[in-house]
Amino acid sequence: MRTFRSALSAVIIALVALLVPASAVAYWADHELGSADRYTAAMSPLAGDPAVQRVVVTQASRGLSGQIDAGPFQGGVDALLGEALRSFVGTPAYRTAWDAANRAAHAAFLQALTTGDGDAVTIDLAPVIEQVKSVLVEDQIPLADRIPVTHLSVKVMEYDDLGALRKGFRMLQVAGLWLPALTLVLAAAAIALAVHRRRAVIATGLGLAVGAGLLWIAVAVCRSLTLDDLPADIDRPAAEAVYDALTAFLRTTAWVVLAIGLAAALGTWLTGRLRRTP
Repeated sequence: MRTFRSALSAVIIALVALLVPASAVAYWADHELGSADRYTAAMSPLAGDPAVQRVVVTQASRGLSGQIDAGPFQGGVDALLGEALRSFVGTPAYRTAWDAANRAAHAAFLQALTTGDGDAVTIDLAPVIEQVKSVLVEDQIPLADRIPVTHLSVKVMEYDDLGALRKGFRMLQVAGLWLPALTLVLAAAAIALAVHRRRAVIATGLGLAVGAGLLWIAVAVCRSLTLDDLPADIDRPAAEAVYDALTAFLRTTAWVVLAIGLAAALGTWLTGRLRRTP
């Protein structure tokens, strides 16, 4: 019976290690990607990322180029718009517009997952263009009032099979409600079943640390696969920044779980050593 309990405890601890990355990803999909506020907060720092700013300026300039009929002064007007955009991306107004654009992008992404329409994650630059136009009009720049506020989208991620993505996302959302709790319950059960509780606590702590390592590896591997599969027309540094921003929660979780697991294992081991010391 004692051997069976020890073996069962070891199996559960191994299962806990495997469930750590699955639980983290499920919780992330449900509570981070599924929330407009958290998604916007994760993407907000990218307003100051040089690679993302470069993409916004390039795409907005390209979209607006030639849309104002300035006759012989067309080149000068286009250059003025480009300079205005480069100046604008460093202002608080741009950050506000960026957050608005990302909130709209999140709504569109969830809509795509619901309806099955679309094949990419895009950001509509209309709020940015509207803010630029407002600033130029206030500065009394000639012809600024003729700038059309068009829905210009910047593609940051593409996906080949939206149906599979939709099913996977729904599964993760459902699992996000119970999988983390199950992982904790199993960790407690492994310790309760063990014949030698102190050893079980140490093993469980190390199992959590292993699970954290698996999570970190999964995030890194998925990053490489995602970026390597990008089409040539998507700016890679900007896509890297977007991926890192969206997965920041997972990397932080990996470090936190690693610290908790190692601290539990080391603390329990030291406690046992001290108790044996005469």
